[in-house]
Amino acid sequence: MRQAWLWGAAAILAGTSALAQAPASGTLRIIAFGAHPDDCDQKAGGTAAKWAAQGHQVKFVAVTNGDAGHQTEGGGALARRRRAEAAEAARRFGIVEYDTLDNHDGQLIPSVDVREQVIRKIRQWKADIVLAPRPNDYHPDHRYTGVLIQDAAYMVVVPNIAPDTPPLRKNPVFLYFQDGFQRPNPFRPDVAVAIDDVLDKKIHALDAHTSQMYEWLPWVAGNLEEVPKDPAARIEWLRNTRSGSPLSDAVREAVRKRYGAKADAVRNVEAFELCEYGRRPAEDELSRLFPF
Repeated sequence: MRQAWLWGAAAILAGTSALAQAPASGTLRIIAFGAHPDDCDQKAGGTAAKWAAQGHQVKFVAVTNGDAGHQTEGGGALARRRRAEAAEAARRFGIVEYDTLDNHDGQLIPSVDVREQVIRKIRQWKADIVLAPRPNDYHPDHRYTGVLIQDAAYMVVVPNIAPDTPPLRKNPVFLYFQDGFQRPNPFRPDVAVAIDDVLDKKIHALDAHTSQMYEWLPWVAGNLEEVPKDPAARIEWLRNTRSGSPLSDAVREAVRKRYGAKADAVRNVEAFELCEYGRRPAEDELSRLFPF
């Protein structure tokens, strides 16, 4: 009987009606988690800028401090540099906050301690929406960030977990960032957001991550010599390398579903997959959560 009651309570928390769960103030509270201090920017920066422009409250969190992500720098000095870059990117996006947690880059594991760090961040933000990577990815930090968010998805409402932070009384909607990995299952675009109208803002914000966009990532890719020295030329190079990629058939179909006749003109999209561990919104609630 007790087990049946617990399953029933979980179902209620996951499936409460859209009307009951709509934010009373009309202002959404969104928190996005990335493994490193530029991940949220790349995966959801355009959507974050659109939410922020409508007055919704957006927060980015890097679960590690990024202290290993460079070919010639590292440790505390690199972590401080990347924290400053993230703060500047947040300013350019127009979002409220960018937190960088003090977990080492490349050493993240889905421990109870880090899970509780994540739970506290979601609770303190009183999140309506939580974004994160899927737990299948080339980088262990990305994978484990996805696992941490999944593991937090129910625990944010459990009072005896991280009891120093009041539990949420409603479970947020959890969604994954888009990726191209096919195993064990491909990304499913439940929501597609056209970001052509905020692409300039996204590129300008990515430009704040100098250590990554113009140094580390080109070095890893083997094209560091292609990065221009002139600031204006760098922005144009960043735009050319970070936008305009062909949309997959599934994403294109999701764009058509959301934008109808305007879909064929859309070139740049951020897509998201619903995580079944959080609240499961109906289509009308999804439209309210992504009011673009």
